[in-house]
Amino acid sequence: MNDPDIFFAEEITLENNSARLTPLKIEDISLLETIAFEPQVWRLGMSNLENTNDLKEYIDVALAERQNKQSYPFLIFDKKTNAVAGSTRYGNISFPHKRLEIGWTWLHPRFHGSGLNKSCKYLLLQYAFEVLQFNRVELKTDLLNQQSQKAMKKIGAKQEGIFRKHQVTSTGRIRDSIFFSITNDEWPDIKQTIFQDLL
Repeated sequence: MNDPDIFFAEEITLENNSARLTPLKIEDISLLETIAFEPQVWRLGMSNLENTNDLKEYIDVALAERQNKQSYPFLIFDKKTNAVAGSTRYGNISFPHKRLEIGWTWLHPRFHGSGLNKSCKYLLLQYAFEVLQFNRVELKTDLLNQQSQKAMKKIGAKQEGIFRKHQVTSTGRIRDSIFFSITNDEWPDIKQTIFQDLL
């Protein structure tokens, strides 16, 4: 697929035995409230959702970015527990340069370490490289977020560098961001080794 108009208009569902990713909708507010208001979710994130208005604004922005062909947000459903688990997103999408970013991922703490995040990343990477035929997938996180960095390395992403004073968080803290990437020539080996259990 190389037509951004088709991509952003399509209702994309990505699914395997563990996870199902469906397009995020405004109606998902009620499904995400119990997850989004867990303080631990936003400990080192850019956002800090404390109430329904915050969550609605977050979803409104995500949907506007899809409308503007900037990002594509998903709802995460955990098939093992039959429960909504959080949200994730394709962002900074560039069809001309054949690259995108995977991020904006947040899960209820009870899903940390469950393998759900790995399943989601596999679905997103597979679609980016095998369907969209992109050359590059980027990931970034707070330099202070060791857990997130470890997770990125575990899926085969290579550290590229640090952007100093890169972003201002919702609390006003100025964060340094650390960038990782996976390229299309690396993907076949990563798929057959790191994600072998999901094939």
